[in-house]
Amino acid sequence: MARYFDVHPVDPQRRAIGQVADIVRNGGLIAYPTDSCFALGCQLGDAAGLDRIRKIRKLDDKHHFTLVCSDFAQLGQFVHIDNRVFRAVKAATPGSYTFILPASKEVPRRMMHPKKKTVGVRIPEHAVAQALLAELGEPLLSSTLLLPDEPDPLTQGWEIKERLDGVLDAVLDSGECGTEPTTVVDFSGDEPEIIRRGAGDPARFE
Repeated sequence: MARYFDVHPVDPQRRAIGQVADIVRNGGLIAYPTDSCFALGCQLGDAAGLDRIRKIRKLDDKHHFTLVCSDFAQLGQFVHIDNRVFRAVKAATPGSYTFILPASKEVPRRMMHPKKKTVGVRIPEHAVAQALLAELGEPLLSSTLLLPDEPDPLTQGWEIKERLDGVLDAVLDSGECGTEPTTVVDFSGDEPEIIRRGAGDPARFE
């Protein structure tokens, strides 16, 4: 049964954030809010957590998982990024974008795209997500909380708790968050490619 934490959307209670971080550190899988929509998250390097996300979402091995980072300095530890891409990504963060970039050796191999050796990275603009990342001191391995055969992500914490109670360890809720997944931009090729149009304005990368 998943534990349910209801926190303030701007100034989340530190005790609750600390408890959720402990659940993640102990191998837990959580649902948490971002500026685009709810996401599933577990600790970086948690192979069992990765498999649990795959099972919930019915993902194949070509799915790009995302490292949700607290800031640009942290993001830069996990991907290779040249000056051209650096400027474009920096200008769009924090925000509702996920960027596909070549992974550094800090990224567990099983998280990478099997052929491209790439990974998704993003920096959310959401007080609760940022508080959790600060408490953890490392990125969250994440994926949008979009269930198989459903067109839209789940957006209500109580509904997530109700529907995924047996497969999650915690739901971190702060009321309304975004209802649309991030815009995904692939920077691993010669030109940026928009993989998914979502909450972030894609025009700046076209």
